[in-house]
Amino acid sequence: MKYLMFDTETTNDIECPICYDIGFSVLDLDEGEVIERHSYVVADVFCDKELMSSAYFIDKVPQYWKEIKEGKRTLRRWKTIKHIIKDVMRQHDIDTVVAHNARFDYLSTTTTQRYLTSSKWRFFFPYGTKYLDTLKMAREVFGKDNEYITFCKEHEFLTTYKKPKLTAEVIYRYLTNDIEFVESHTGLEDVEIETVILLECIKRNPEGDGLLW
Repeated sequence: MKYLMFDTETTNDIECPICYDIGFSVLDLDEGEVIERHSYVVADVFCDKELMSSAYFIDKVPQYWKEIKEGKRTLRRWKTIKHIIKDVMRQHDIDTVVAHNARFDYLSTTTTQRYLTSSKWRFFFPYGTKYLDTLKMAREVFGKDNEYITFCKEHEFLTTYKKPKLTAEVIYRYLTNDIEFVESHTGLEDVEIETVILLECIKRNPEGDGLLW
């Protein structure tokens, strides 16, 4: 079985996020390894200075241009990225995509699709795609784990309600015992740590239900 792991970085507001960076990889679940990686910067959005002015991580724009020039990331139009993902999913017989807080990334891709096509095309992923949420899985695996709860309390990785944080960054800190780790907040790099989280969740709770819907 193979999954498509993905992550988006966005501009605009959190209720109507528009994607300027999408990273994704193909995870072979049987082998537990990533067999394909992609990193795309959305030209339609990233090259729009007015639209990008509200990007939360706007300070990373020079880094993106540098990495595009170096070939680390590829600048492509949204419709091209959509076709690439559809083709990758077809080649690998993938019907499930995975993200941490998948509800947000679903909203991001859907909102961007509708914004850039004036709602002529309303959905980004192929019809019938299933969405797996590692945040939902983490609530079951780590949210109830005393060792993880203690770890968060000791390092003050707590929400405003004094509950253990379940962000990808904090979970990855716990799994690697690296409390100084800082999430990149760039698509493909965040996919890498979310892949580690997914595999650990499956290892600890093979029967867990992470489906978003």
